[in-house]
Amino acid sequence: MMKWIDQTKRKTISARFNLGWMQKYHLGPALGFVIIFVALSITSRSFLTVHNLLNVALQTSVNALLAIGMTFVILTAGIDLSVGSILAFSSAITAGLLIGHVNIVLASVIGLVVGALAGLLNGLFVAYGRLAPFIVTLGTLALFRGATEIYTGGVPIFNLPEAFSSFGAGALVGIPIPVLVTAVIFALGLLALQRTTHGRRIYAIGGNERAAFLAGIPVKRYLMAVYVICGALAALAGLVLTSRLGSAEPTAGFGYELDAITAVVLGGTSLFGGEGTLWGTIIGALILGVISNGLNLLNVNSFYQDAIKGVIILFAIMLDRKRAS
Repeated sequence: MMKWIDQTKRKTISARFNLGWMQKYHLGPALGFVIIFVALSITSRSFLTVHNLLNVALQTSVNALLAIGMTFVILTAGIDLSVGSILAFSSAITAGLLIGHVNIVLASVIGLVVGALAGLLNGLFVAYGRLAPFIVTLGTLALFRGATEIYTGGVPIFNLPEAFSSFGAGALVGIPIPVLVTAVIFALGLLALQRTTHGRRIYAIGGNERAAFLAGIPVKRYLMAVYVICGALAALAGLVLTSRLGSAEPTAGFGYELDAITAVVLGGTSLFGGEGTLWGTIIGALILGVISNGLNLLNVNSFYQDAIKGVIILFAIMLDRKRAS
């Protein structure tokens, strides 16, 4: 009896103060971002400047592209641990073609195709091999990292054309080109997930794969498609990173998969699939970018930064567990 009364009280209080509105409109991550933003604006004079904010957006663009692709995969209750390795492998291929005097556009397209094919390999094992995504992509993480080291000989590929470097370092109307590219990809992804039948089917697969299959959705094709999208966006992130650095590093993208997954989960997408938004993913990526930038401005030791990142990952997992319960 007392338990029923306590539950009734909680429901009454929740209804009175509308405590569920933040969850309904996915505003929790946005509120967290605002709090962090305000705190850093107060503690660091250098933070709230146009130059620094554009720098944050630029630094966030690579992780945001990876996280957008990761969102598609996680919405189907999958995971892709190989995105960092795909980034490195595809960018190495592109850089190798560029120093071989291949046309910049053609080399970039080939790099994107390599990323998409890498994603396709993941999708084939997951969809048709019926293997666990974690195991599959853990294997391909090592496969593509090894392929990158073999291709590059463990040595960075540099002396890339200046026109290619302008893609990552250039700006349009004062906004860095990678930020504009990320905005376009975000808009396309948002449109696909929220305004098309394909997007609704991706959510349905993540919510209940068996029910989606019985409803006539070609589950295997959609599973393959989301890994292809994830691989292609990892390659695009690699193009952005390589053009910014002016070289393709064999160690590029190391650990980036964790940042992408953290951004997705911080943004409210459930690791169990079927729930989440790209708006949340972008906010999650910005939270990580702002925290990293703020810690650098405050001269926090890099070792402590790694520890803080670990705490954020654990916090994100706890939030996902709480949402699922």
